[in-house]
Amino acid sequence: MEFATWEPVYEAILADFGFDRAADERGRDVLADLTEPFDHDRLASIDGATVAVAGAGPSLSAEVDQAADADVVVAASTAADVLLDAGVAVDCMVTDLDKNPDTARYLTERGVPVAAHAHGDNLGGVREHVPTFDHDHVLATTQAAPRGPVENFGGFTDGDRAAFLADHFDAAELVFPGWDLDDPDVGRVKAKKLRWAERLLRWLERRRGERFAVLDGRRDDVDEGALPD
Repeated sequence: MEFATWEPVYEAILADFGFDRAADERGRDVLADLTEPFDHDRLASIDGATVAVAGAGPSLSAEVDQAADADVVVAASTAADVLLDAGVAVDCMVTDLDKNPDTARYLTERGVPVAAHAHGDNLGGVREHVPTFDHDHVLATTQAAPRGPVENFGGFTDGDRAAFLADHFDAAELVFPGWDLDDPDVGRVKAKKLRWAERLLRWLERRRGERFAVLDGRRDDVDEGALPD
C-alpha cells in the first residue's frame, strides 16, 4: 500500500471522527525516535501462506481452531492473549498498546514481531511501553505518512491493520476468526470503528480479488463511498 493510495481514505477517517492529523504525526515522530528499521525478513513466513487475521471479538474463543489451522497467525490486540491461552502460536501481534502491552513485550522477548502503532491518542503508551520491548522485533506503524522506521501498510483499527499487513507481505489467503462486526456490547465510537473496519476489509478484498467470508451476507450493504475505485 503506497501512502498516496491510502491518504484519501485516511483523510475521510479523520473527517468522520474529527481526529487531528497533526496529533497522529506527533505520535509517529515519537515512535520513530524510539524504534529502528524493522527487518521485513522476520515476516517472510506470510508470503504465500494462509493467514489467520485474528480479531479480538467474543467469537474468537469458539474459533481458535480456524486460527490453529492457518499457516500463520496475525493477532489483533487481545486476540493474542486468547490464542496463546488456547495453545495457538501467534506469529505477529498488531496493537496500539491500549490493552495488553505486557503481551506485546512478552512476544518481542521471544522473537515474535509486534506491529506497534502510534496515533494521536496513545503517546503515553508509546513512551511508556515501546522502550521496554525487544527492538529487533518491533515493527513501528502509523496511519499518517510514514517516516524513518515508522511504516504504513494501510488500515485503521488493530484488526484491519493486521489484514493490510498480511496483504503487504503477500499472504495467499486471509481468514478472519474472532471478528464480530455487529458486537452489541461495544460503545458508539467502537461501533463506528467497526463500520470502518468493514469498509476497509471490503476495499482490501476488492484490491486482492478475494472474497472474505467475514463479509458474506453484508457485502452489498457496505458503504463504499469513501473508498477508491
